[in-house]
Amino acid sequence: MTNETDDSPVSPTRHEEDFAEVSLRPSLLREFVGQDSIKEKLRIFIDAARRRSESLDHVLVYGPPGLGKTTLAYILARELGVQIHTTSGPAVEKQGDLAAILTNLGTHDVLFIDEIHRLPRAVEEILYPAMEDYQLDIIIGQGPSARAIKLDLPRFTLVGATTRAGLLTSPLRTRFGVIDRLDFYAPADLQTILERSATLLDVPYTAEGILEIAQRARGTPRVANRLLRRVRDYAQERGEGSIDEKTASLALRLLEVDGQGLDKMDRKIMLTIIEGFRGGPVGIDTLSAAVNEAPDTIEDVHEPYLIQKGFLGRTKQGRVATRHAFEYFEIPVPQDKQGDLF
Repeated sequence: MTNETDDSPVSPTRHEEDFAEVSLRPSLLREFVGQDSIKEKLRIFIDAARRRSESLDHVLVYGPPGLGKTTLAYILARELGVQIHTTSGPAVEKQGDLAAILTNLGTHDVLFIDEIHRLPRAVEEILYPAMEDYQLDIIIGQGPSARAIKLDLPRFTLVGATTRAGLLTSPLRTRFGVIDRLDFYAPADLQTILERSATLLDVPYTAEGILEIAQRARGTPRVANRLLRRVRDYAQERGEGSIDEKTASLALRLLEVDGQGLDKMDRKIMLTIIEGFRGGPVGIDTLSAAVNEAPDTIEDVHEPYLIQKGFLGRTKQGRVATRHAFEYFEIPVPQDKQGDLF
């Protein structure tokens, strides 16, 4: 796959990749493809808030990376007709950082905090009164002379996004009025997304070529759009400029994305469990060391899709390969494991 940090003329820079990703995002709820149940609920909540001239209740969206959590935050702000202010959990290190952000919000503005589960506990605690009472508690001074003051905040909407909803503390989670999980997308929805993206990128395509990409995109729009851009490059340099089924298939083979959407690391993880640990169970830290990938990346990026496709199982003892995984990689199941597999 193209090295996204390479600044050579033949490889897009990270800035170009980010700009391309943003340019393909829908800006209105009606343009957002998939997640129909969530869209219907948000449409009602947005219209009701606007009718009452109130801020939308705080929203928490969670799910694997690349499914549209950030996009939905921007859409909410656009639909509400307000400004959006963005930050992330790791970027807010001190209470003063969050206080500065909160005091700069306008009435009914949207504050989007990505990776909200990574907020430091001390910072999280000043969010509680801000979310519930729209007040900011600030301690001035130190020691016996310290005193607390309350600052009134404008009514705002906090949109939190996380890939690890289980790591959110209960006090924070219960302060969100709208909580929704984004699911992986069906190939038909990804095909619609890709057709829109190809049109925006001015790339000729056939329905069969776009479907070939959609079926290998891991149910994830971000992955689908990234693959589309790389297939476009291949079509331009090795094909005739158009993305047809043959061109897409050859490009995806070069990118090492197989027919099930598994990439090189997915296959390495599964083959390590199957061949190195006889199907498992194997702990996440041991697996991480064996494949030279961070545990968080395995859990957030690779595991959800491998579990959804039926290749991987999680037990109290660790990760295990399923019977389907052995069959897919055409590896015989060890005799002593016959009755233990999913």
